[in-house]
Amino acid sequence: MRKIYLLLFSFTLLSFTHSFGQVVTVYEKSTKQVIPGVLVFGNEPYLSAITNSKGQIELSTFSEQAEIHFQLLGFESVSYSVEELKDSDYKVFLSPGLIQMEQAIVTSSRWRQSNQDIPGKITVLNKDNFQLRSPSNTADWLGSNGDVFIQKSQQGGGSPMIRGFSANRLLYAVDGVRVNTAIFRGGNLHNVISMDPLAIQNTEVLFGPGSVMFGSDALGGVMAFETLKPSFSDSGLAVNGNLYGRFASSNKEKTFHGDISFATEKWAFLTSISHFDYGDLKMGKNGPDEYLRSWYVIPSADGDIAIVNPDPQIQETSGYTQLNLMQKISFKPSNKTDWEYGFHYSRSSNIPRHDRLIQGSLEKPRHAIWKYGPQVWMMNQLTLNQIGNGKLYDQMSVKIAQQYFEESRINRRFNNFSLFDRIEKVNAWSLNADWVKNINQESFLSYGIETVYNGVASTGVETNIQSGETVPASARYPKSEWTSLAAYGTYHAHLSEKLKLQTGLRYNQVFLSADFTSNTAFFPLPYQKTTNNNGALTGSLGLILTPSSTWTISPQVSTGFRAPNVDDLGKFFDSEPGTIIVPNPNLKPEYVYNAEININKHWGNFLKIDASAFYTYLDRAMVRRPFLLNGQDSIPYEGVQSKVLAIQNAASATIYGIQAGVEWSPSQNWLIYSKINWQKGEEELDDESTSPSRHAAPLFGLTRLTYSKNKLKIELSTVYSGEVAYEDMPMDEIGKPHLYASDENGNPYSPSWTTFNIHSTYTLMKYLDLMAGIENIGDKRYRPYSSGLAASGRNFTFSLKASF
Repeated sequence: MRKIYLLLFSFTLLSFTHSFGQVVTVYEKSTKQVIPGVLVFGNEPYLSAITNSKGQIELSTFSEQAEIHFQLLGFESVSYSVEELKDSDYKVFLSPGLIQMEQAIVTSSRWRQSNQDIPGKITVLNKDNFQLRSPSNTADWLGSNGDVFIQKSQQGGGSPMIRGFSANRLLYAVDGVRVNTAIFRGGNLHNVISMDPLAIQNTEVLFGPGSVMFGSDALGGVMAFETLKPSFSDSGLAVNGNLYGRFASSNKEKTFHGDISFATEKWAFLTSISHFDYGDLKMGKNGPDEYLRSWYVIPSADGDIAIVNPDPQIQETSGYTQLNLMQKISFKPSNKTDWEYGFHYSRSSNIPRHDRLIQGSLEKPRHAIWKYGPQVWMMNQLTLNQIGNGKLYDQMSVKIAQQYFEESRINRRFNNFSLFDRIEKVNAWSLNADWVKNINQESFLSYGIETVYNGVASTGVETNIQSGETVPASARYPKSEWTSLAAYGTYHAHLSEKLKLQTGLRYNQVFLSADFTSNTAFFPLPYQKTTNNNGALTGSLGLILTPSSTWTISPQVSTGFRAPNVDDLGKFFDSEPGTIIVPNPNLKPEYVYNAEININKHWGNFLKIDASAFYTYLDRAMVRRPFLLNGQDSIPYEGVQSKVLAIQNAASATIYGIQAGVEWSPSQNWLIYSKINWQKGEEELDDESTSPSRHAAPLFGLTRLTYSKNKLKIELSTVYSGEVAYEDMPMDEIGKPHLYASDENGNPYSPSWTTFNIHSTYTLMKYLDLMAGIENIGDKRYRPYSSGLAASGRNFTFSLKASF
């Protein structure tokens, strides 16, 4: 590691150069006012800039570009050649427009490029829309665009479902760094709420396998978050900041956020802090009675008491708090080199797991306590970006990151004196080095290497709540190490004016070692250590066919993989009386094979339609199946002869579906936006029969009508989800009747639901914005599919943002 730092430092010393060029100024067309914050990018994916406070950028960076694009939400995107800019006296005028044709995407290749040069489906959630919709957390933010379904087991959660995949089969990235760890589980996963929604600048969701760029886990999609970044000053010291407060009625939410940045021409600093306080969530009045919280438990060392809830719409013990901190430091020694340091910290309070606390009945509750302990995430990241001389690369980006994760599970049965607390800690290190080389005007090669290391420590403690005595308990995981080494390359070819190609390959080697010594006193395992070593080759091939300038057809085939992690291989526990799950050192990666076609068509700047159809096959899926331990199919455990199970590559699944959207702006001030998603999944069971896939969400979508003029923006929306009838329920979900309503035969099912909402934002003065809204106007009582928490009832929101 010391050699790497010396190499990067030496490389930077050689790059202190400075260049000057013609200045381009961007104006608002009608008012002739300059526009800061406009994203400017070229056909070469590594070249981009943002206009400064005077609406200016230097053109020298783009001097050899065939076309330069200017993009800002709320304005029509425009593109000019260098010659055209010269003819216009280097002045660019943007007109207001709610439909954006050209967008810059980084998820597909790790470099900024036009969305029209990408064959796959990618959704972009812009920060400006966050201010209007004011979502409660990052999971709600992901679901606000109509393409991602969100499941919640508790208020402090949000597990995205994308194209029939969820949990550890989806990948998260923050500022280009992988966030998934070796203990991400296959059940619903809620780590996304650790990310501060008020510190996010841009969010991209890539649909379908993303393993070529991001490695293991990216089977169903990639969610990439780009956080706030300080901008350099064009002259002297520049100081900017924001203060934000939000209140919501349904859970008495109180959110406060502040950020401030200081910048000179070479240094830039940004500090961000957010605090979230959520009370118990109140559900709607009109809906299934099965969702009501009719009772709850008051825990006590003298004896737990189950009492009747005086207001069954209040989901008692669902509230929590969270603190997020972020620090960014940027240093630009020259126009061709910059360094970035980022620090992220998130810590929650205890988070009650609501789906477990509603198990049982008033007469016979199952749990007195079931909560996640404080969820901690910390990341330190150092990035070097450098423009090269074009011989081996045109730009290089090197990211070194260290992350720390901590989570725990605290549970106690009703009127049982034993309280169990199991704590997991993960230290993660990663190194990403990416290069891009321009081949000709619009063709380029990107390539890179990645190494990831996870060290897992897990402990368990049993406490007698009456005597206070503590004794060791079984740990959830063994002491483990998980390492990934990978190299990748992608090529984007401009074959003709109407045809482009993007293809890529990645090879990954994943190593896992686990030491079960600490658990041998609890489990009769005949060995103490296991190892696992697997290689995986993945690829993608896509075409972008442009029959005319107004539409594109993009077929794509791709593969993805997920290597066994510690949660898959290392858990050793009795899942239920009479069965026991043991480690399987021979576990192999699971693979997906995906084919899709994406179509985009637009008519001027007033109508845009997109549609995607996909088919995905999951092979060698990791599932629980009967297993032999030392040649035996059952072993004695705690005096009971127990059937042996293990996670094995013993099943397959298929998922297929359609995603479609339309944007129509009948006039300059009006926009109609609608999204719909339909998918169907089928997975293989133990007896070789099939069942609907657990993570294939029902039909869902949304429609919005937006009016925008001068200082005012109003948005009316309806959000909806289809029914999952009992006969269409996955086998796993049928066994959880406490999560669902009952049909006329008394069987569990997930009813359809629709909500109506209104959001608005008004600029009171230049630096002060007011946001207000009413969500679930009809006070609908509903519970999103597979969730353990009923959604918010009628909710009044109020936010205030001050900028300076």
